[in-house]
Amino acid sequence: MSDAPASSADAGAVAPPRPNAVVAVLAFAGIVVSLMQTLVIPIVPELPKLLDAPASDTAWAVTATLLAAAVATPVVGRLGDMFGKRRMLLVSVVMLVVGSVVCGLSDALVPMIVGRALQGLSSGVIPLGISIMRDELPTERLAGATALMSASLGVGGALGLPTAALIADNFDWHVLFWASAAMGAIALGLVLAFVPESRVRTGGRFDAVGAVGMAAGLVCLLLAVSKGADWGWSSGTTLGLFAAAVIILLAWGSFELRTSQPLVDLRTTARRQVLFTNLASIAIGFSMFAMSLVLPQLLQLPTRTGYGLGRSLLTAGLVMAPSGLVMMALAPVSAAVSKAKGPKVTLMIGALIVAAGYGVNIVLMSEVWHLVLVSCVIGAGIGFTYGSMPALIMGAVPASETAAANSLNTLMRSIGTSTASALAGVVLAQMTIDLGGYALPSENGFKTVMAIGAGAALLAFALASFIPRPRAAVPAAAGAPAAETSAGTASGR
Repeated sequence: MSDAPASSADAGAVAPPRPNAVVAVLAFAGIVVSLMQTLVIPIVPELPKLLDAPASDTAWAVTATLLAAAVATPVVGRLGDMFGKRRMLLVSVVMLVVGSVVCGLSDALVPMIVGRALQGLSSGVIPLGISIMRDELPTERLAGATALMSASLGVGGALGLPTAALIADNFDWHVLFWASAAMGAIALGLVLAFVPESRVRTGGRFDAVGAVGMAAGLVCLLLAVSKGADWGWSSGTTLGLFAAAVIILLAWGSFELRTSQPLVDLRTTARRQVLFTNLASIAIGFSMFAMSLVLPQLLQLPTRTGYGLGRSLLTAGLVMAPSGLVMMALAPVSAAVSKAKGPKVTLMIGALIVAAGYGVNIVLMSEVWHLVLVSCVIGAGIGFTYGSMPALIMGAVPASETAAANSLNTLMRSIGTSTASALAGVVLAQMTIDLGGYALPSENGFKTVMAIGAGAALLAFALASFIPRPRAAVPAAAGAPAAETSAGTASGR
């Protein structure tokens, strides 16, 4: 992000005549990208046999995607602000298609890791889509459209597990990636046909040093978080990576404050509305992923444990799927609440719903319908929170910095989910029962993770309470693109 004045590319172009098509295409692209993140889950236990490699090595098929996404998201957002959001959206979707093809052709570990890393580079699609909406849609359409786009992250994740399980159970595992490539190609064609290039750009010079510094710091941090359980939390490698992350990110922050055109404008990021929205995003990301870790395990553990339900992976995916549909269905409700009461209130309501969902889960976890109910309640809360975050971010930054700011917010959620995975893994590894010589997570272990998830949601509620009340906006001309009416008020905050 930078303070460089925005320039208008194609200034004489009119607003797109088909805003419904723009919203539908961007939401579809977001769902396709989020589907990719859960696509590999059904075959993770089989990867050592499929790729003829140790399990510790095949785990990199997941880790590579995480690291690539963390690095790509803020960089692609900044490049979108500078050179065109649609252009970078197309690049991101192409990375998804290419990565999927590489995985589809893979029978060995190295090309699989390369393909999964390329897929991770597509993670900027959702924040770029939100930013295009801000630039192109009329103001009255923006809240509902961005809520739907933001919810697509959860929708794709929820629908991806049953879809992937169904494919893995009935077809060769390579079909998972060919399906991903096909959907990516469809998304690419639709974007080319229906999505216009955003007119708001910053131009300027790309902060290559800042990009390298941020990438190095994030890789050290997330590598330590994601692999710490395997390496040992007190091992020299894990502690060394955490120390390196702190040192690199502090040095990076100092450099970003001194450079004239930084990758991330830390002064804008430090504004109270942006800062507390991002902090709440970490907590919500943590809370959301706790559900994804607990519910599938409860469903698949043997009934002999006394609390496992002994169901298949496909059933577990089908139980999770309604939560994605709930997120999509509540996107307009979230937008209506934000319009009436402000996105701060929407975020706080969503956080309380998520906390309530985990509270219900602690009490109700013995039947399949209990977990369907829980996933839907938590999904409803996530839909509210994810729908409000883009509005809060865009209400506090200039239009010329929208993609970079939304990308940073997406990164904060990813950090939350990565932390949730690590912490839940530690809890479930420590609180176990013995069943036929195998250590399995105990019922109290699951309840502890649920309580932590509820606590994270309540923390998000508390953090959101520090977000300032919105100032009165200048009335917009009917049908004017949102970016034209919001940029001035945002830059004056």
